[in-house]
Amino acid sequence: MRKTAKIFTGIMLVASLALTACGAKNNNGGSSSSPSTSPSPSATPSASASAPASPSAAPASFQVGMVTDSGTIDDKSFNQGTWEGVQKAAKDLGLKEKYLKPTGTTEADYMKEIGNLFDAGYKFIVTPGFKFETAIFKAQDKYPDAKFVLIDGGPHAGDFKYVVKPNTVSIYFAEHESGYLAGVATALQVKEGDVGFIGGMEIPPVQKFNWGFQQGVKYANDNLGTKISIKKDNVIYQGSFDNVAAGSQLAAQMYDRGVKVIFAAAGGVGVGAINEAKTRAKAGKEVWIVGVDVDQYADGVYDGDKSVILTSAMKKIDHAAYDMIKAETEGKFPGGQTLIFDAKNDGVGLPVENPNLTPETLAKVDEVFKKIQSGEIKVAAEQGDLLK
Repeated sequence: MRKTAKIFTGIMLVASLALTACGAKNNNGGSSSSPSTSPSPSATPSASASAPASPSAAPASFQVGMVTDSGTIDDKSFNQGTWEGVQKAAKDLGLKEKYLKPTGTTEADYMKEIGNLFDAGYKFIVTPGFKFETAIFKAQDKYPDAKFVLIDGGPHAGDFKYVVKPNTVSIYFAEHESGYLAGVATALQVKEGDVGFIGGMEIPPVQKFNWGFQQGVKYANDNLGTKISIKKDNVIYQGSFDNVAAGSQLAAQMYDRGVKVIFAAAGGVGVGAINEAKTRAKAGKEVWIVGVDVDQYADGVYDGDKSVILTSAMKKIDHAAYDMIKAETEGKFPGGQTLIFDAKNDGVGLPVENPNLTPETLAKVDEVFKKIQSGEIKVAAEQGDLLK
């Protein structure tokens, strides 16, 4: 959405966080996912960054490091989104940046690269996803002179008792709100017929995308004159985030059942769904995919600049990384706190450009976005009477 694409450029917190366990832990539908429970934050980032930098502000020359998860730096998901935020901050703020890719996915593998960055002078370290939770739990004590940003996860020792030390900030996203906007946009654009959802692992953040999407479709049906249905058979969790072939097969089955649009929050499984949609689009079929986490329009291109990506339910991962780095340069690093990036602070939303959505659809979605921001529309993060 054009009007909702603006992100706050500095991030400050309003209160210290009391960490408690709530129903479920965050995950993205791409490379980072977790079955754990998450702390319930009592503070959210503020859109204001007008306060002057404190005397403890970090020198402008401090170095920013990043450790990737098991994916590549150009994975079109959490690694890439995080790194783009780091790179932009480095360019804008005159900093030096570096990323390291572990040889494996164990806690020891992650700790090794965190140590390598620290030893090389990169003492502000950003990590993308739940896989870093136990490593950051240890690192925040082992390297007290370092600062850590854990995106979409919280530090714990394997017991899911989250402990965010003063040198660490933990960031989550309101996936349900992003899914809701995608649901409204989908309903408005296709107007009638069946839509479906393919998730990776059946874990809370992926479920929240699904539940938000269903609520958005229902809102459009109830208030905006659309006639969209979501059947039980068309809401499926594949069980992994890396089975591309399974994603293609599930998407094919849904399209054969008459589904027009599939929201795929499933990492590599979602890539398979996109591939199936592209194959059908090349054959003249009108089928669509709603992307996840980042703007996946380019991934869906099948002919010239035509793409099967209707829109994408985004977590603004790059902005989260950028804002934390900027906060550090201003002496405002929100250490010890857990932040929620949501509609109120423009932390979730649709892409800046949506070539497959009409101006009319975008205008209506923008109205809905503002209602979520104001609290007029409340999107549930629980299943309730929704499908799966």
